[in-house]
Amino acid sequence: MPNLKDLKNRIESVKSTRKITKAMQMVAAAKLRRAQDAAEASRPYTERFNAVLGGLAASVGGSASAPRLLAGTGSDQTHLLIVMTAERGLCGGFNSSIAKLARSKAQELQAAGKTVKILTVGKKGRDAIKRDLGDLFVGHVDLSGVKRLGYDDAAGIATDVLARFDAGEFDVATIFFSAFQSVISQKPTAQQIIPASFEADAAESTLYDYEPSEEAILADLLPRGVATQIFAALLENGASEQGARMSAMDNATRNAGEMIDKLTIEFNRSRQAVITNELIEIISGAEAL
Repeated sequence: MPNLKDLKNRIESVKSTRKITKAMQMVAAAKLRRAQDAAEASRPYTERFNAVLGGLAASVGGSASAPRLLAGTGSDQTHLLIVMTAERGLCGGFNSSIAKLARSKAQELQAAGKTVKILTVGKKGRDAIKRDLGDLFVGHVDLSGVKRLGYDDAAGIATDVLARFDAGEFDVATIFFSAFQSVISQKPTAQQIIPASFEADAAESTLYDYEPSEEAILADLLPRGVATQIFAALLENGASEQGARMSAMDNATRNAGEMIDKLTIEFNRSRQAVITNELIEIISGAEAL
């Protein structure tokens, strides 16, 4: 049985840990509000932007003059996986779930004989898959110095990806991120961004006459579409990270409280046993006189 001093030190240590996890929970809650508002505010624009692009893409169809970002290279041999995670940990399974989805996709593509390249955004995702897929890394984007994500951050990533595509380094690009649903629910998501892919309900049903041609408009809008999708994914990731961290720190705080209660009971029992033994010794000594 631990002595009283050890138990007391352990209780104080757990109390200090609980203060830290409680503070981190409150910070995450404050950041979550802003991150959630930013993610939700971006969704209508992103959905409408994709709807317009979907309508243009449907009108162009399989035209030989369609931009390469829409038509593709004619091959799907080389895949670029853009794994977007957080720069920091202590957010439950947020980073590991995204890394797991990316790892599974990479292994699936390799089993099919495809060439896989990985571009990581965020240190934690890079660390999570480095051991298994480190030889596939072609680049890394460090956002640790960015306090508040902006469109320029996404545009920088998009510029790098588009330059690689123009240089013929890959045929298909897919981003991996976590879509925010609620504080306790974040969904790991894979989304193809090159060649541009649109859902059926994203296509515009109304007919328009475009000036200049649809091909010319798409050639200008598709690069912006890549940046827009990356920016939306970064915002979703930001909200998901804070939600996951808030939930993880809440659980840690609760667990610390339960541990303190158990240790306090053990401490009181040990102290009572010590006092009882001392009383027995005093009484035994008095009887011996």
